[in-house]
Formats: sequence, C-alpha cells, structure tokens
Amino acid sequence: MRLNCLPIKTLMADSSEVHHLKQKTSAPLFNHSDMSSTDYIQVTVVVTPAQPWSDLLIAEMAEIGFESFEENLKGFKAYIPSADFDEKMLQTIKLEEVQEGEVTFDFSWETINSRNWNQEWESNFDPVDVDGKCYIRAPFHEERKGYEYEIVIEPKMSFGTGHHETTTLMVQWMIETSFTNKAVLDMGCGTGILAIFAAMKGAGPVLAIDNYPYAYENTLENIQKNGTTHVRAMLGDASCIGGEKFDIILANITKNVLKEDMHIYADVLQKNGLLFISGFFYEDMEELVKLAKELGMKETGHKKNKEWVAVRFSK
Repeated sequence: MRLNCLPIKTLMADSSEVHHLKQKTSAPLFNHSDMSSTDYIQVTVVVTPAQPWSDLLIAEMAEIGFESFEENLKGFKAYIPSADFDEKMLQTIKLEEVQEGEVTFDFSWETINSRNWNQEWESNFDPVDVDGKCYIRAPFHEERKGYEYEIVIEPKMSFGTGHHETTTLMVQWMIETSFTNKAVLDMGCGTGILAIFAAMKGAGPVLAIDNYPYAYENTLENIQKNGTTHVRAMLGDASCIGGEKFDIILANITKNVLKEDMHIYADVLQKNGLLFISGFFYEDMEELVKLAKELGMKETGHKKNKEWVAVRFSK
C-alpha cells in the first residue's frame, strides 16, 4: 500500500465474546473517534508457519482497514474499530501464488473496550532500562536519575515503546553510535522513539516517516514531550523520501517491507553511511544481508535478542 506523503488517536483492552474462523490457502484510513467511546475488534491470527506468511497477511489486512498489528512467534494480533469490522472481510483474505497446504491461518476475534485502555497501560506498562544508559518511560512514571538519556513515550497503539526486543536492539546500537550532526532517517517510526533518541544524541536533520496516521500523530506528540522539535515527521512511506541523503538510516519494520525498500535505502544513504535494520527473525537475516550486499552495503555487525535480530550495514 502506498500513501500520499503528508504531515496528518487510538486505544484498547477488555474482552467479551470470542469468535473463530479457520482458513486454508489453496493455490487505513484512521477513525478519528474519541478514545473513550470507540470499541475495537482484536483479531488474533495464528499462522502456520508464521514466516514469511505473517508479513503478507499483515499487508493484506492493512489494505482492508486494520490499523495496528502486534507480531508474535505464532502470528500476530490485528486491531480495527468495531464499527468497521465485518467477519466476512476475513473470508476475503487470500494469499496469492501459494500452493495448497503450504500455509494455514486461523482467525479468532473479540471486542476490546477502549474506555479501559489508559488504565490498562498504567497498570501494565513498565519503564524500560536499556544497558543502564537509556531510560524509557511513560509520562505517568517518575523520573529516574543516573541515566545518560531519558525518553518519554506516550503509550498508545503505535509500535516502539521500548518493550519489544527489536526496539531494544536498535536502541542498543544507537547508544554506541555517534549521531552528532548526522542526517538521520527513521523509517516506520511508530512512536518516533528512534528519531527522538537520535535527536537527543545530537543528530540533525532528523526525518521520521510512518504510513499509519495514528503513528504519525503519536510521533508528533512524543517529539513535543521530549523537546526534540527539530525532528520532522511525515505520513507516508519510503517513496516520500525524495532526493534527501542521510548519514544514518534506522528501519525497524517487517522483513517484506525491508526487502521492498532496501534499494531506496541504498540510494539515499551517503557514502560511508550506516544502515540499521530490525523487525525480523534471526533466521531471516541471511536473506537481507545478501540483498544489502547486492546493493553495495556490507554487514558490519548484528545483535540478537531471543529470536529477533538487529543488523548494522555500512556503505
């Protein structure tokens, strides 16, 4: 899905009736309703095998109106406003060019009441310590002294609160990398956490891009909360970059998006520049490393946390 490049809120938790639908393969615009009055449908998708099919299913579900996704080892969870959901839409999801029996996916769904979302976050959202140097917290957490960096993230449905292994891995790479006066691109910025951290480390200019409106708005909010107002946020995808060049590119997205956009990263990365990518499993690293090499970028290291990995390249 390609979006127009534009500078442009969401919710959850609490369940009721759960429904199921099984499928087997044979051969968003964001709702700006108030958080306190919007219920969401949480669709749990079990995919066998999970990769690479989860990425493809996420792409298809985004096309039909699902707004947010949370990946796990067995598949992912997808969210859509209750008013926009019809179980028949799940029956239309079909992976093209797949041989019979190659993959199966099972849908189950339940209603999520948005009115308890903020309360749930405050009771379940813990601060994150990254290597004793970077402290990531929500506005309702107390400040802590002794950290070189403190990032305040308003926890909503955007990806990038520091809790997921891939975000932690990217922050670890950033801690040991110089960003002073570097032009930085954060692709698939989510909450804007990586762009904000780059700005805190002296980067500039910094451009953060995401193709989900709620992520774009959440990034703007977090930019203000952290006083990193020289970070630019844009609603769109890699096609929005244009002719800008960057010293450092940060891309914590899905494997398929990375594969699709890797040639763009190679084009806009300055000579001797650095590319950091994550959002995929360790078993998929070899494929992405090979592609980057074909485009003139060399792997110079990787970090692993559980099944996830973050890789550094130089050009």
